[in-house]
Amino acid sequence: MRKRSRMSGFRSGYNAFDRFQRQHGWLGFPLAIRQKYADDQAGYLAASITYYGFFAIFPLLLVFVSALGFVLRGHAHLQARIVNSTLGQFPVIGHDLHVQALKGSVPALVIGLAGAIWSGMGVFLAGENAMNHLWGVPFRRRPDALRARGRALLLLAVFGLGTVTATALAGLGTVGASFGVATKIGAVVASTVIDFGLFWLGFRLLTVRDVSWRALRGGAAFAAIAYETLQLVGGYYLGHYLKHANSTYGTFGLVLGLLTWIYLATHITLLAAEGNVVASRRLWPRSFSVVVEQPATDADKRALTQRGKVEERRQDQDVDVTFRPD
Repeated sequence: MRKRSRMSGFRSGYNAFDRFQRQHGWLGFPLAIRQKYADDQAGYLAASITYYGFFAIFPLLLVFVSALGFVLRGHAHLQARIVNSTLGQFPVIGHDLHVQALKGSVPALVIGLAGAIWSGMGVFLAGENAMNHLWGVPFRRRPDALRARGRALLLLAVFGLGTVTATALAGLGTVGASFGVATKIGAVVASTVIDFGLFWLGFRLLTVRDVSWRALRGGAAFAAIAYETLQLVGGYYLGHYLKHANSTYGTFGLVLGLLTWIYLATHITLLAAEGNVVASRRLWPRSFSVVVEQPATDADKRALTQRGKVEERRQDQDVDVTFRPD
């Protein structure tokens, strides 16, 4: 009897919480984003993007190291400044800088560029798939393989330059940077503005569905602020912890730090995109059915219908979603 009483009390409290979150948007809206994120299995989409993003880091490092070898050749004062900077503490790169063994290599530069372009296209292809999935674009309406790769290459060129610029400005604003407070704040603000523009543009171009620019502003603003915060934390970690590690543990720290950073950045992006979808299509309030299934709301039905119709793969195929009466 006591166990039954506890279960009854839990069920009563659970139902009360569900009614409360349906009536209060400040709670119901983020819970609806969480529910749609789970419905879309966005964690797996984030893992796919993270894989290609992490894979793209190493060709980019090869390009960077090769270019640095050409730039530093014959510039002893510049090399000394870089050795004393955070970059000088990087595993492998830092050691070669200290012993002046960093040399430019044309074959390495070419191979690195080719690898960076190939893996970078993979990032944007995975990103296109994720955004189309979140917006409920059926497979039959998505671009073919050739057009998808053409879009990915174009996006790589546009966002590559913007991301490098925003990251460089964010680096000026890290706690360990040797600049004045006004310079740091200005760099952070400028980096956030650039991030906002990149996210706003990316949310619009990464999906083939015709979505208004206005519907994407909120998610772009959230993503820009959260991503800038992540960059500052990553810069602080790099400047205060990684540089004190030895070569072996520094390498492990760098790899794990990069993987974690990319994964978190991808989650931020997809959560912001889900927020745009939920807000623009009024996919809230949802029922809070994490533990106990609650009666479906109209938003539940719209969201799950959209989720089901994603699986339409042929022009002559229609997927219909029906719900039994309560």
